[in-house]
Amino acid sequence: MKRKDFLKNTLAASAALAIPSVFNIISAQSRKGEIIGHGDYRYRVNREWGMLDKSVHPVKDCHEMVMDSRKRLIMITNETKNNILIYDKSGKLLDSWGSQFPGGHGLTLHNANGEEFLYITDYDLGEVYKTTLDGKILLTIRHPKFIGEYKDCDRFMPTETAIGPNGDIYIADGYGSQYILQYSPKGEFIRKFGGDSFIKDDKFKQAHGVALDTRDPANPVLICTDRVKNNFKRFTLDGKYLDSIYLPGAYMSRPVIDGENIYTGVCYSALKHHMLTMNSGFVMILDKNNKVVSNPGGTKPVYKKGKDEPELMMQAAPIFKHCHDVCVDDDKNLYICQWMADGTYPIKLERV
Repeated sequence: MKRKDFLKNTLAASAALAIPSVFNIISAQSRKGEIIGHGDYRYRVNREWGMLDKSVHPVKDCHEMVMDSRKRLIMITNETKNNILIYDKSGKLLDSWGSQFPGGHGLTLHNANGEEFLYITDYDLGEVYKTTLDGKILLTIRHPKFIGEYKDCDRFMPTETAIGPNGDIYIADGYGSQYILQYSPKGEFIRKFGGDSFIKDDKFKQAHGVALDTRDPANPVLICTDRVKNNFKRFTLDGKYLDSIYLPGAYMSRPVIDGENIYTGVCYSALKHHMLTMNSGFVMILDKNNKVVSNPGGTKPVYKKGKDEPELMMQAAPIFKHCHDVCVDDDKNLYICQWMADGTYPIKLERV
């Protein structure tokens, strides 16, 4: 099944697609340099950052971005002319490589005793790859049917990885069979948990992202995206369900941990009649208590007295189409990768 067909079928089960926001009548040019966000997390929009010659370095979907120890910004796209684009913080292109990932989607950076590696998920090929920073493939994890953990008819369309404290590899099968799969650093299968359900708390309806939550250094846990149910779900490192963070109106991508905060790109929000709406993405920032403190490009987060869940959150103006990832640099600027955004390059949000 093609990715777009899968997305169409999955999302149709939870909400009908509504018409684009009326805010789209406002021209992008009139919003140049606008300051967005709330509270202590406000940003100036820089649309010119990272723009390249599309005839030489095109992109389809700018899926994810990470920053390495040399402060290089490494981005993955599903454009096989250059799956990986590497920028400096000014937006200058430093390098590009990769032509073998037609479904290049997830990009995770792992520092193992001072040596850095990338983990790439390809939902089209149905495989996960560990590579060097210049693209040499060191490990490939294939469809779990080959080791008897999936049936032949089960989809495996991985979307994300996270690396545990001991080097274990966690894979989110977000466009496939909705499991989180755990492997050893050598790629040996350990377990899977989750699965597909609209109802059960410990299962997913689009397990789009997974990350290691180290905000409590003595008790690291996994935090996983349950996109269609508007949740981040937390699990122990051996797959036991802990709790959920419900974020009504927000269809999130992966959680990104930076300091005490969680950052995430909201791919869609709930606009017309509180239903999922195309071209309605924004950025969301949560604090150490998992409370939303800022929604750049979205409505101000509001909590009613005594409530742990915010009111419905949605796009405030057409800054973004579909936010797919957030990369945080060492100056706390944000770089926003977008899916299905007319082949545009990342947008930089400069902290003010």
